[in-house]
Amino acid sequence: MKIDWLRPLAGTPGPFATVYLDATRGIEAADPDVEGRWRVLRRDLAAQGAPQGVCDALEVRVLKPLRIAGPHGRVLIATEDEGVLLERVLAVPPTVSRAEYGPVPVLLDAARSADESVDYLVVVVDRVGADLTWSWGGDPRRQPEPLTVEAGHDVLNKVRTGTTADKRIDHRVEDSWERNAEAVAHEVDAQVSEHRPELVVLTGDVRALALVRAELSRQTLDLAVDVPGGSRGAGAKEGVFAGRLAEAVAACRDRRRARVVDAYRTGQGRDDGSVTSLGDVVTVLQRGQVSDLLLAEGFGGEGELDDREIWVGPEALQVALDRSDVEDLGATDGIHPLPASVALVRAALGQDAGLTFVPDGAAELVDGVGAVLRWHDAGTPSEAAPTMSADRTRLRDVV
Repeated sequence: MKIDWLRPLAGTPGPFATVYLDATRGIEAADPDVEGRWRVLRRDLAAQGAPQGVCDALEVRVLKPLRIAGPHGRVLIATEDEGVLLERVLAVPPTVSRAEYGPVPVLLDAARSADESVDYLVVVVDRVGADLTWSWGGDPRRQPEPLTVEAGHDVLNKVRTGTTADKRIDHRVEDSWERNAEAVAHEVDAQVSEHRPELVVLTGDVRALALVRAELSRQTLDLAVDVPGGSRGAGAKEGVFAGRLAEAVAACRDRRRARVVDAYRTGQGRDDGSVTSLGDVVTVLQRGQVSDLLLAEGFGGEGELDDREIWVGPEALQVALDRSDVEDLGATDGIHPLPASVALVRAALGQDAGLTFVPDGAAELVDGVGAVLRWHDAGTPSEAAPTMSADRTRLRDVV
């Protein structure tokens, strides 16, 4: 999972107000339950010392309805000087809405939710055109508008008598289908190129789908899966299609996670493509080597790193377990400790690394952390020999 959506927080001084809110609304547009939850959170923020301006900026966003149906949550992070820096939709609402005001933002729950989400495009096709709708599991302001494509080639039905005139009509019908498919494919390719979804779901009329597929670019086809059951017309079994769509989205998320975990395991097997343990991960983050940061699913809960702090300087790669090591990296001012979870994500963001939460048992992560590397050299910590950042008690047996 890419974490560039966290970039607005990079280098921004605190304190920060972080709000996790169950934003599920009732039938009424102005659902008093959402407003009531927010009023409780606003009082909590004020009691923690949050300025009125921060609360006001958050309230404007919180009370503005989104075009999202069904259960969902929201996370918002704001400062007094910058206002709302980050807003994300959570596919699963928090069990308990909460707000915190402190020197660092509360990021892990938002990152976990983002790791569960998939940005995808649904293309429902018939022989006239297609409807394109998006599910964008991030900033609701970035969600593309729904789109209908109809090329206008409307000789759509064949006849069965077999005369020469009817055969000409049949040819015109097939030509209309093909031209409509070309128009749909052209628009889908343009949308994929512009918005970069992780998944393209194709559904609808089987013959029309085949024609559209034949016209799609390789970039789109690499992302596309067929999910039967969708229809532009009335009478479709929406519940059946919704279930199949959820399965396709879950499979995409699992593939994304598996690619990173497989790369990590391969690197561990070769001892040159990945590292684990807090000390070794911090070392490779310092050196800008990290392609993907891996955190155990329970990281930041009740694990052994809960109370650990990491020292950081003003630059993202100035990160170390000791203050003196940050000074050795060139920092003179602005050196301070951060919770391990915040410092690791901050350093990963500074080198455009991805972030993946690893389910229990999927990979061995010492201290609950690991990293897949972009490159490896003689200075890279080794899992097969003692290093200054990982003691002998954490080493694997070497045969």
